[in-house]
Amino acid sequence: MDRTSRMTALLGRFRRERNGAVADAMGYRGRRYGLNYGVSLPTVRALARAEGRDHGFARYLFLQDVRELRLAALWIADPERIEAGEFAFWAAGIVNSELAEECAFALLARAPRGEAWCRTWSEAQEEMLQYAALVGAARIPSADFREWLPRLHALLTAQPDSALLARGGVALLAASLASGAVPPGELARRIASLPEGGAARHIADELSWRMAL
Repeated sequence: MDRTSRMTALLGRFRRERNGAVADAMGYRGRRYGLNYGVSLPTVRALARAEGRDHGFARYLFLQDVRELRLAALWIADPERIEAGEFAFWAAGIVNSELAEECAFALLARAPRGEAWCRTWSEAQEEMLQYAALVGAARIPSADFREWLPRLHALLTAQPDSALLARGGVALLAASLASGAVPPGELARRIASLPEGGAARHIADELSWRMAL
């Protein structure tokens, strides 16, 4: 079966799972999809995994402006095959926070070069890629969290009121705390030194109870 026929068959399976009410109620930041069937993420992931790993097919799906196809592509892609030269290809499709989060879970956190990938996106100009980088780094067990704390500081210096970077910062700092890489006392000092703004306040509020446990 060629890629177009295979995509059409997969789209038919998504169409059978569509939920217009869910699609209308979805909350995410960034650009809307050209077509959105409102299929739940667990169902998207299950149908994608049934396709198996096929990196070329995943890239083909990721070029489509259909929510379910683009999300499925992230789970059909092979993280082992993603080289630095591909980072830009995936970056071009991260147009909203849902895709940023799913890319972080499905690819950035699983790729052998995942932390390098996260570093590259953290240095991009696009807030959505920076957000994906923070969420991805938070899910990499071997991440060097002491390196990521200054990166977070730099991002919030440039965008002190970013709600997305605040969410990514909470994920990153919670992971650093859970890993034991940064003691609670030091983490509290790091949070207190973040650039003043809405993002730092949100991070402090979200992390305070975790450090108190």
